[in-house]
Amino acid sequence: MSGSTSAIPRRLRREPPEWQFADLRLRRYTRRDHRTVFALHQECLFQVGLRPGDGVYYDGDFARIEEIYLRDRGEFLVGEVRGEVAALGGLRRVDDGTAEMVRLRVRPDLQGRGYGAALVTVLEQRAAELGYRVLRADTTVKQRVAIGLYRSFGWREVDRKATGGTVTVYFEKHLRQEAVSGVGGRPG
Repeated sequence: MSGSTSAIPRRLRREPPEWQFADLRLRRYTRRDHRTVFALHQECLFQVGLRPGDGVYYDGDFARIEEIYLRDRGEFLVGEVRGEVAALGGLRRVDDGTAEMVRLRVRPDLQGRGYGAALVTVLEQRAAELGYRVLRADTTVKQRVAIGLYRSFGWREVDRKATGGTVTVYFEKHLRQEAVSGVGGRPG
């Protein structure tokens, strides 16, 4: 089954955005999420052996989510299951036509339920709504599930670079023109 059809979240509200996929509710990040979101980020990276100081791990953007993502034509979503943070992901503006999909994380005990695919689906939709034509992402070879997820959604690998002992894989996806032109509606 193709990644683009495996997760079809239902849009509940346009602004602030909110979606439902199975028992996962996706909504925009708020400041009260900070501690839990940061802890989930760390837990997911530690799970695949990434640690501060390895040349790949970074987390300075978490202290400035509103500035870096929400106030600069981006998005940052939090997924909740039964009221607990279970997933997260963001869009960070690169330039007027390009955004980077970042911080895709699903709590380890909840992985394998389609939540990552739901996040990619929603963030691709959100990028189109925000007017982006190209999406970029990167992950490490240690994050095999993420690599498979991007590929299942039609992302293509554009580069690999070694930093320290870790290889980073870079992906890119051109959004379909009908999505960019606003099919499904623009926010506002």
